[in-house]
Amino acid sequence: MRNNISKLLVVALLLSVAFSFAACGGGGGAPAGDDDSGRETLIAGVTLFEPMNFLDDDDEWTGFETEFALAVGEILDVNVEFQMIEWANKFIELDSGAIDMIWNGMTATAIEASVGVPRAQLCDMSYSYMLNTQSVVVRADRADEFAEAEDLKGLTIAAEAGSAGESKAQALAGMRDDDPVGNFIGVPKQINTFIEVKTGAVDAAVIDIILAEEMVGKGDFTDLVISDIDLGDEWYAIGFRSGDPLKDRVNEAILQLYEDGTLMAIATKWGLEDRLVIDTSWGQW
Repeated sequence: MRNNISKLLVVALLLSVAFSFAACGGGGGAPAGDDDSGRETLIAGVTLFEPMNFLDDDDEWTGFETEFALAVGEILDVNVEFQMIEWANKFIELDSGAIDMIWNGMTATAIEASVGVPRAQLCDMSYSYMLNTQSVVVRADRADEFAEAEDLKGLTIAAEAGSAGESKAQALAGMRDDDPVGNFIGVPKQINTFIEVKTGAVDAAVIDIILAEEMVGKGDFTDLVISDIDLGDEWYAIGFRSGDPLKDRVNEAILQLYEDGTLMAIATKWGLEDRLVIDTSWGQW
């Protein structure tokens, strides 16, 4: 009887271990902490964000971030694919394993407005690689109304939901004051904010300067301008699941691409050479 009980205990233990391994498998990427060397394909979560990630005339992904990610993939000897995501859900997509990386001009220094904590507490960050700032975009015929940040208090301001601009837009509108005023409209994609301003649905929009400079004053948005309001510097980095060793391998690839001139060549192609700044202190929180 004792031997039979022992055998049953061993079988139960083995089944428990098997189920544990099975629970860690599945999904689009390796769970945090697993060795990533077996991954043949990495999924980068992106949105439409010129000139970082966007679709060309052949419906293929292109842009600075696209070429950057593909160059890293070559060094790591893995395929890199791009998955369109709702930016507000980026950390949900990452944690679920649906994507392996958030690689779309993500501001490492931002507060994630929906939860009120720094993004660095929600994922692991790569080295920072690009300087950015949030800009305030307004209609040209109202530009004289917006000389300083205080002029936006009590107004309606748009930004991409889940973006670095969301918390700043809410603060500019006065929604975070002791006596809150103003309104915030969150849109699913940054590019939609230009339409909100153009149509007069909002008074202003808070948008990454890199995108604003690409779109404002051109095509359908010739009647928009970037105000002189200064919202301070930010830095872009790539987001990874907490504990994922992929971050360290990508960081090594970033340095290699920077040192051999490849990354500067990609930045220059997209007019971003003055914004390319590698800082290895980021991602070390």
